Amino acid sequence: MPKHMSLLLNRWPILLLLLPLVRCTDGGSTGKEATREVNVYSHRHYDTDKALFDAFTRATGIEVNLVLADDNEVLARLEREGERSPCDLLITSDAGRLGQARMRGLLRPVRSALLDSVVPAALRDPEGHWYGLTMRARVLAYNRNKVRAEELPTYQALTAPQWKGRLLARSSENLYNQSLMAAFVAHYGPDSAQAWARGVAANFARDPKGGDTDQLLALAEGIGDVALANSYYIGKLMSGDEPERAKAREVIAVALPTMGGSGTHVNVSGAGVARHARHEAEAIALLEFLVGAEAQRAFAEGNKEYPVRRGVAVDPVLASFGTLSPDTLDLAQLGLNNATAVKLLQAAGWR
Repeated sequence: MPKHMSLLLNRWPILLLLLPLVRCTDGGSTGKEATREVNVYSHRHYDTDKALFDAFTRATGIEVNLVLADDNEVLARLEREGERSPCDLLITSDAGRLGQARMRGLLRPVRSALLDSVVPAALRDPEGHWYGLTMRARVLAYNRNKVRAEELPTYQALTAPQWKGRLLARSSENLYNQSLMAAFVAHYGPDSAQAWARGVAANFARDPKGGDTDQLLALAEGIGDVALANSYYIGKLMSGDEPERAKAREVIAVALPTMGGSGTHVNVSGAGVARHARHEAEAIALLEFLVGAEAQRAFAEGNKEYPVRRGVAVDPVLASFGTLSPDTLDLAQLGLNNATAVKLLQAAGWR
């Protein structure tokens, strides 16, 4: 991207409205000015996101056209559409999927001084193919009546014999578990990672099934005592008022395990500009808006996610879990190691 455009975008709240209207390029020039818009393909299905897109449109006049699908469907659609794709910005819920999108040639590198200054280096692609928008920690929920937090200092502790028949987790097909495994591969190598996964699978209370929330509800039913889950699922359950989940709220507490001395495993929801984007400037402007302080507060409060922007307060529910010390692993490693992680999980018997 030209340097002068980057400088304009760094001051987008004032100057974005001065950007020239983008002309249609699909099917040739018509001589008419196209609507200022950004086309978003997203796996995120949250009311918070929709409210932020509406706020962006009010602030800039740029319409956000949203297509929702799961991560695999989004990537397959981008590949199928190729150069004809209308997508300008891809948003996914996992750094591993962002890494896959890059490796499959679905994203283009962009540069923004604002994004580079706000998003920590470990939470973005080193060449600007994607940027993290929010953080989620893969943590341990436990039954406070049966388990003490000090029994769960690390992920490695889950392989101990004391947890035989007591662990709950989603299947190995789940991208969050795949990314956790990919982080193990990056830190310790494939042999140690497989040994860890085998030890965890040997301690399952039941065959993996359901989502993270299902694991949390199972704790309340006494099916298991410790559940591997993303922090925002726990945050939403603990801050809700559904009567059918009251029992779970009463018994659940949270431990923030570490990768040995490397901090708690975190992942990101993030976004990258599509390879064939027709509205690159608008896509970058939306990215910059989403890492702004107000948007980061909305993600934290509305969806119980950890902000990527320094200085934005964590939601009180998540703060009650303790102080998060994120693993500083470059999250680009999650995509690079995904295929290996999937094979190792299956070989370890993690169904």
